[in-house]
Amino acid sequence: MLRHFLEIIDWTPQEILDCIDLGIELKNHAKTKKYAQELANHSYGLIFRKNSLRTRISFEVGITKMGGQAIHLTDQDFQLGERESIQDVAKVMSRYLDAILIRTFAHQQVEEFAKYSDVPIINMLTDWCHPCQIIADAITIEEKLGTIRNKKVVYLGDGNNVARSWINFASRIPMHLCIATAPESTPEKELLEKSRSTEVSTIEVSHDPFEAVKNADVLYTDVWASMGEKELATEKEKILHPFQVNAKLLKHTKSNVVVMHCLPAERGREITQEVMDGDNSVVFDQAENRLYAHQAILLQLERWKLL
Repeated sequence: MLRHFLEIIDWTPQEILDCIDLGIELKNHAKTKKYAQELANHSYGLIFRKNSLRTRISFEVGITKMGGQAIHLTDQDFQLGERESIQDVAKVMSRYLDAILIRTFAHQQVEEFAKYSDVPIINMLTDWCHPCQIIADAITIEEKLGTIRNKKVVYLGDGNNVARSWINFASRIPMHLCIATAPESTPEKELLEKSRSTEVSTIEVSHDPFEAVKNADVLYTDVWASMGEKELATEKEKILHPFQVNAKLLKHTKSNVVVMHCLPAERGREITQEVMDGDNSVVFDQAENRLYAHQAILLQLERWKLL
């Protein structure tokens, strides 16, 4: 059965939880080589139209560790949508590969790939959402807090692709999600209403960071100006500075709150140096878990092919 992973909402609640559990299982057996041949004789095309550190390394290493082959592709190899149409590229790549993974700007590109592809499409990141990141984050929260269900996660900062993915996640898995941001940076009303209409989670928006973080289990932040928006950095800093994750903010929440950042970080802007490297931070555990999240996503999609 052909399935894709373009957004969190592509999967059912149970499928998401199964993927999180599989990621934890993969991490627990990382040294036993239990899964060393799970992707043997499988080849994957990884298309990067945006620069990458964690995404590229974690997917390539994850595929290799399970016996597969990863092929890195950029616009130097083909001008997607210019030299060749997405339709033709998707059809050709489907003949060679077991799945196609894409990190790009426009979300419509991954949707078009999925329309014409005969193999699974994985969204490694678009300007609209970042679903792979949230699976890794959920694994990290499960590790640190025992479960993500019914925990209060406060996302502070820009209402960007990561914030949207958290909103999507909250429409599937019960939790208390608070988006703490400036009025000018609030995620789309339609998305918020759609997720709230599922009545799965409490989803709120706050423009008061100190009120938002009360009783939080997790504080989460991201850069204020995402890749492709760096010309807006000064403007974003002006409106989002009150939402900086710093020592003062931590005094208004639980002493054992978990601090997360999906990286790359601009230390001193959205998060201070002392918090980033402090006792509450799990930022680098979170980055490590990208490897196991990505392996789990790949493996789950491969297993669904057999159904």
